[in-house]
Amino acid sequence: MSQDERRAQLKQAAAKYFEGLAKKDFNLIPYDDDVSLRTPITPGRIHKPLVGKENLRTVWWTPLPAIPGDVRVFDFYYTDDLAAVVGEAEVEITNPKARLRVAGRFTVNGAGKIVEQVNHFDPRDVTNPT
Repeated sequence: MSQDERRAQLKQAAAKYFEGLAKKDFNLIPYDDDVSLRTPITPGRIHKPLVGKENLRTVWWTPLPAIPGDVRVFDFYYTDDLAAVVGEAEVEITNPKARLRVAGRFTVNGAGKIVEQVNHFDPRDVTNPT
């Protein structure tokens, strides 16, 4: 696979995550069965990842579709070794009403599946609404 093809594969995986979030459709996200997720809003927080596609679906995703509104993706950034991509976006939160600046880091295998995801977000608009 060429570097351009790999970048396209990485971008597609990350873009599908944001599309799934926007459309509230978990099945759009190309997660590997053994995916690992670190995020401030999962039970283990960033210190203990949530592992397994079905765990993500039942523990993390189940309450999630009620929270986001519009999702606007800004750009994608690639690691030098093309193992991972970071997607930068703004996600509207419906309750409390706020806009989060987010950066999701996605490690993607050769089959185009997300094997590791680390979510980062700026909580200022949630913790200090205007």
